[in-house]
Amino acid sequence: MITHNRPSVGLALSGGGARGLAHIGVLRALEREGIPVDYLAGTSMGGVIAAGYAAGMSSADLERESLAITQKRHMVHLADPGLPNGGLIQGERVLAFFKKEFGDKTFAELNLPLAVVAVDLNSHQEVVLREGPVALALRATASLPGLFKPVEINGMRLVDGGVLNNLPVDVVSQMGAEVIIAVDIGLSQEDGIGQWIGNHRWVPEGIANTLEVLDDTFYALRIAGQRNRLHQFTPDVLICPELPANVNAIVGYGRVKELITMGEQAAEDHIAEIKTLLQPHWYWPFSHKAIEIKKKNKQIFVSRTLEG
Repeated sequence: MITHNRPSVGLALSGGGARGLAHIGVLRALEREGIPVDYLAGTSMGGVIAAGYAAGMSSADLERESLAITQKRHMVHLADPGLPNGGLIQGERVLAFFKKEFGDKTFAELNLPLAVVAVDLNSHQEVVLREGPVALALRATASLPGLFKPVEINGMRLVDGGVLNNLPVDVVSQMGAEVIIAVDIGLSQEDGIGQWIGNHRWVPEGIANTLEVLDDTFYALRIAGQRNRLHQFTPDVLICPELPANVNAIVGYGRVKELITMGEQAAEDHIAEIKTLLQPHWYWPFSHKAIEIKKKNKQIFVSRTLEG
């Protein structure tokens, strides 16, 4: 008898600002149940969480780091506003933070294969980043248009991948994953970026109004794009945590434990489904035929494959 190894598992994590903290809860549930992850793909905040996990951080490590960085004084320090030059925030401090976390580590040096998604404003095309410095790639995938200055890499001007592909199911499939678990943390338009900035007097009203329009446009593009993608590329398991509507790209980072718990609870509802998909297959080889026995839902199905 020959035992075939379990199918490889790919995890696709969507973007959504503070809502992405729920991804940590999903990872915690998978760890507790002994469910492995072989490939990771993420967009925006999903890419940041995926990178930490690919670098060897556990869900507990990610939670501790999130609790530390999301303290108000640290979040304020990450913002480096300047004269609008592609974005209100220059992003150098965010890049410095990623370099502090990942150093000069490249994708090839990570513990697990990782891909993060960005969009090139020059070619208007989706760009999948799988090589080079991890820190710079994360700065690109999390660059909300209008808020952060685009990242220049190899002649490209890169912004948040959520513009075209907020839930990269197709990307992790192309990486080689056989069973794909996708986590859709949803998008919230409540208290959007433009509205939030408009409530702070340091931003002129005209700029705030412009950002609100950009924010609404970005939201519409992400919703339409994600709907089309899921129609074309359906994951084996889709986890959708129910998160508060007022948690978004700007607001909600102080609710780390709450959001992680919500992600964990959502993942728990799919554990049995995932374990069924990962059950091993047994084969008895014969000279001209093989019998494959698959276990599924406590029943055994036998199928014969004839050669020649």
